This record gives sequence, C-alpha cells and structure tokens, in this order.
Amino acid sequence: MLLVALVLAAATAPAAERPNIVYILADDLGYGDVHCLNPQNGKIPTPHLDRLASQGMTFTDAHSGSSVCTPTRYGVLTGRYAWRTRLQHGVLSDYTEPLIAADRLTVPALLKQHGYHTACIGKWHLGFTLDAQRAKGKRQGAPMGARTQDGPLTRGFDHFYGFHHARTMHSVFLDECVTEIVEPVDMLPKLTRHAADYIAARAKTAQPFFLYFALNSPHTPIAPTAEWQGKSGLGDYGDFVMETDWAVGEVLAALDRAGIASNTLVFATSDNGCSPAAGVAKLEKQGHYPSAQFRGYKSDIWDGGHRIPFFVRWPGVVRPGRVCAQLTCLTDLMATVADILGAQLPDNAGEDSVSILPLLKGEDRPVRDMVVHHSINGMFAIRRSDTKLIFGVGSGGWSKGGKDGAPVQLYRMSDDIGERRNRQNADKETVQQLTKWMEKTIADGRSRPGPPQRNDTAVKLWKRNAQSTELME
Repeated sequence: MLLVALVLAAATAPAAERPNIVYILADDLGYGDVHCLNPQNGKIPTPHLDRLASQGMTFTDAHSGSSVCTPTRYGVLTGRYAWRTRLQHGVLSDYTEPLIAADRLTVPALLKQHGYHTACIGKWHLGFTLDAQRAKGKRQGAPMGARTQDGPLTRGFDHFYGFHHARTMHSVFLDECVTEIVEPVDMLPKLTRHAADYIAARAKTAQPFFLYFALNSPHTPIAPTAEWQGKSGLGDYGDFVMETDWAVGEVLAALDRAGIASNTLVFATSDNGCSPAAGVAKLEKQGHYPSAQFRGYKSDIWDGGHRIPFFVRWPGVVRPGRVCAQLTCLTDLMATVADILGAQLPDNAGEDSVSILPLLKGEDRPVRDMVVHHSINGMFAIRRSDTKLIFGVGSGGWSKGGKDGAPVQLYRMSDDIGERRNRQNADKETVQQLTKWMEKTIADGRSRPGPPQRNDTAVKLWKRNAQSTELME
C-alpha cells in the first residue's frame, strides 16, 4: 500500500497554476431535480445551479460510483471504486472503522503535498471511531465532548466541521471533537455559514485551498427551514431542494465577495439519484420527475440511481455554457487534480480515476473506456460506449420490476435511455465481451491503465437479486 508521505514524481506546480478547488456534493439530489437539466418535467426552481451551468460546463453523462452514499464518497476522495474494499453492498452505519485505509492517498492528501490547505465541511459517512461511548438511540449520535482519532483529519484534511451521517446528524464535530448538538433543521444553514466563513478566511492568505463541501440535503430527514417551507409548492422535498440550491448560491457568493472566483475551480454534483423517501410518486403526479427521463432512483442499478447532475466552473479554462456528453465518473477527481498539478499518480492510487482535464479544456473525445456501476445490494453493471450490461435481474435496489426472466440486462442507451428493452437475447456476443471486460476490471484491481493491483478482499461479480427494504441510510 501507498504511504501518503511519498513524494510524487512531479514538482509542485507554480502558485498561478494552483486554483482553489471547491467540491460541492449534494446528498440524494436527482438529475431531474435541477431545472436546467429537466426544463420540461422539472418543477423546482434552482437558479444558482442553473447559473453555475451557464457559467461553466454541464456534463450530461456523469455518474456516481454507486447508487448510494458511502461508496460514492469513497470514490470521490480516493479515485477508487469502493467495491474493491470490504464494503461490498450497502453503506456504513453508526461509528465504525474508517473505510479509507490510513496509508491510502486521498485527494486532500495529494493537494496538501502541493501546498493546499484542505477542509471537509458537512457529511463524512466514511467511518470513524470514538474514544467515548456514543449516546443511546439511533438518532442521537455522539455526546458532547466525544472525540475521534481516526476521522477526516487523519485522511488528508486540515479542518473538519460536520457530522458522520443522517442517523447521527445531531452531533457536530469541530475537527476531532463534538462541540455542538443541533436539530437536523439547523444543519444545512450551519454548514453553509461555516463554508462561507472558511472561504472568506482562506482568501486572506496566499495559500490555495480545497473545500470539500458535503451537504446534508436533500437527504432525509427532509427538513427545510421555516424560510423555505412552502416555497416550491411541491411539499417539503421541493422546498429542501430549493434550500440546497440556496446553499450552492451562498458558496458562489462567498467566492465573489472574497474576490477569488476567477481563480477557483468549482464542481457541483450529487452522490446518487433522488431517494424514494422523497415521495417520488406524489412528485411525479405533480409534474416533477426527479430522475428526468431515466429509470429508477437512489439504490438502483438503472441510471436513475447513479446518473447525477455535474457542473464545473473554472474561469479562463472552461468556456461558459458548454455541454459535454462524454462518459465520466465521480472517481475522476483524483486524476483530474493530479493532471492540473502536473503530478504523476503512483500505481497504487486512483486506480479507477481518469482525468477530465481535456474535456474541461474543450476537447470532445472519450476519456474513459468504461464505467462500472454498483447498486445498494451489490449488483454490478458495466457501461461501455452506449452499451450497458447489468449482471442480474431487477433494480438491484428498492425499485420494483425489470424481472423478465433473462439472467442479465443489456441496454443500448443511445436509443433506449429508459432501459426498457432488454437486448441480451439478440446480442449475446456483446454480453460475452462486456462480461470479460468486467471480469478483467475486477481481477486487475484497477480500470486506469497500469500494473495490476490487489483488491482489499475477494470480489464476487454475481450477486443474489433480493431487493432491499431499508429506506434510510
């Protein structure tokens, strides 16, 4: 395994070539929840995300590494699919051993090696333990004064302000210690103010910074503040999406006030699709389709589970108003950052990360051979070009349907974006080819070119197709 103290091959880039980086990760925000991505069937106003799209690049075929939370966040920060770890399905719960190994290179650790200050504000959900017994009850979290010695500060971040996950949201950590107990309704405003304050403070220094701003919204508990209640006309979920959009706007405004927007690279995205807990049936009856034209929702192997909004603004590099239809994945942050810095990643880091810097600079060509998808139940799919092979039947998650008696599902996305016409009987050669690709990707321990690496545990391609009934992370 990689020791984070290793010096990367390339020297630190000059200060002028080191933009500040802000990575905004919403929680359960569906592709169709952003108005500019779903103008016909999206009824929730999202002016700040729409503005970000107009000022930068919109990716229309971007995917999270998983259709649920923890594995996606692992991939964002390590550039590696989480199914290569002990987490073969589901998410982490409560306070548990960290999923990111202590000696694994992370995006913030890489940036620290190149002179960045790094901060994680918001939801962690990647595991850490406590040195004091946590309070009883699933939703009470850790008590005041509880501390951790293996939290975000040990995985590359200089600063942490936030919580572990939805069930422990009451407990707010400042760096390594619980310093506040709050109500869920207060969490998003608190995180947003802290992020704005962090930007203001760092702008007064000459040191570039990386802000990983991981929102708690619009995930359950769906708790918009009084200011936002009733704004959408679609119920609490619509209101919470609007408040989520407000939080994005506050971060953009903080960059403007600090005078550093022109030298800041901003990513805005979501960890997976909209959750059924949002009340999607009712929303759709009201004319709002959180997954837009895609099938499924959070947890599912179908695209509604993992095709997510993805916007990038970088003045002077990304031309405003551009749309990119190339296939990308949230694991790509690691390689992209390394490319920006002129750094060469070690062989045992960012194994599933591909740089999207050429796309940001305006090239329109594939940068990925494929993307691997993973559902809450551990069902795999592989997407190559416009073809997607799902290794099982059904959704692999909470949605019903899709069991037509065939052992696999093969879809041509270019003319069947809704994944309704299974072609596995008509194109068995493609099924065989994609199966070999998937087996190789597992066996090699990587999908980025390079020497084979070891997965942390044995990885089973074929899973049982039992559907999950748990609707809360």
